[in-house]
Amino acid sequence: MEHQKYSGTAKMLRIYIGEDDKWEGVPLYEAIVKKLRELDMAGATVLRGMMGYGARQRIHKSRLLALSTDLPIMITVIEKPEKIERLIPVLDEMVADGLIALTDVEVIKYSHGEPGLEEFSLMPERPEK
Repeated sequence: MEHQKYSGTAKMLRIYIGEDDKWEGVPLYEAIVKKLRELDMAGATVLRGMMGYGARQRIHKSRLLALSTDLPIMITVIEKPEKIERLIPVLDEMVADGLIALTDVEVIKYSHGEPGLEEFSLMPERPEK
């Protein structure tokens, strides 16, 4: 398989919510990731914070024996700008208390030239070898 490298621009969307947030009875972060997959987003990563605070200035931190500490959760998605624009109204419905940050990013994507993978690239306009 041939190694390929693609580079270009994309949008990075970060969603900041609480671990205890729910959507239709399931953890919000889980519901968002399932929705992202359903909407054919390139991928998503969920990170659980050790400590943080938000608009209400209440500190949330990890404790050894705590059952629920409502730790901060960050979901990151990098995708084409037009797909991110279509995602925002969906998140408007799902996120009741949180923050969304959008950033223009320069992306480098590596692949091994597997069949069909080049069609999945975020930025196919500038291939390098």
